[in-house]
Amino acid sequence: MKLDSIILVLSCLGLVQAVFLCTYLFTFKNGNKKTNLFLAFFLLGLTIRIGKSVLNVYLSLEPWQRNLGISGLLLSGPMLWFYGRLLLKKEGVISTKDYAHLLPFFGFFTFCYFIPNDGTKFSYIIYISVFIHLLVYLILSTLIYISHKTKTDATITVIYRNLLVGTGLIWTFYMGNLAGLFPFYIGGAIFFSLLVYIFSFLLLKKPLFVVEKYANSSMDKETSKKHLNQLKSLFKNEQLYLDNMINLDQIAEKMKISPRNLSQVINENEQKNFSEFVNEYRIEKAKLLLIDSKYLQEKIATIAYECGFGNVTSFNIAFKSATKLTPSQYRKQNKN
Repeated sequence: MKLDSIILVLSCLGLVQAVFLCTYLFTFKNGNKKTNLFLAFFLLGLTIRIGKSVLNVYLSLEPWQRNLGISGLLLSGPMLWFYGRLLLKKEGVISTKDYAHLLPFFGFFTFCYFIPNDGTKFSYIIYISVFIHLLVYLILSTLIYISHKTKTDATITVIYRNLLVGTGLIWTFYMGNLAGLFPFYIGGAIFFSLLVYIFSFLLLKKPLFVVEKYANSSMDKETSKKHLNQLKSLFKNEQLYLDNMINLDQIAEKMKISPRNLSQVINENEQKNFSEFVNEYRIEKAKLLLIDSKYLQEKIATIAYECGFGNVTSFNIAFKSATKLTPSQYRKQNKN
């Protein structure tokens, strides 16, 4: 297979993946719907632009069709900025007047048939202006990232950073191509495909609704860590997990924070829900009791109840999930 064919296949796969991602984000019902929409429109804008690049190499496009593709960049820039404001700055809403930033896109899109794209000096000025427009929003978005990266969940900052880097590479390549530094025009599509694949991988590692669940929370990373240490200290010193009736609300009240904030502390720092966090302590306690000489004659059920489990079935499932062994197998394997 020739290099051109390989590049075409990779570019087309990236575009198809991007379309699936956009559809997923537009229809996604969990998480913050507004941030999902901004991200979807950002990706859609890049998809339109890169799609035009791929088609332009293999087909003879009309000037208005090329303009239609270029207009995607006028959509992506503001959407990336809006996305950062909600995701990192944690602004509750984007004001109506801010949507004026989309006027260049709507104007270019509406009049794409009349805007020159014929290789003349004026058409080059328009083309460069579109990329300057994207650069402005890249800078604004980068400033948001720099000022808020230490105050936000690491997964969120990694996703946003990758979007910035990917978009920056695409911008650099197209400008380099225009300046004659990169003769390989379709290379921008390769960078876009990499951006889409990396973003898809991050979503598989941590679904978007988990990432964005607390995007608008006022609790910063430092406060979250402080509450986690307080929680661990409570569990260590008071062994709250031994009470099989303990719940999120009771512990939150003890810590003088809201149940939602406590849930956020556990989710963000431990990547677990409340039950998983509590059961981890119970299982560690059970592991000690199972090999304790004083408990060697005790039934598994007795140990389960002593460690805070409400029933033996839940204990067996949680224990095997954590150790890959049943409680009986663990006891037998660790017998002196």
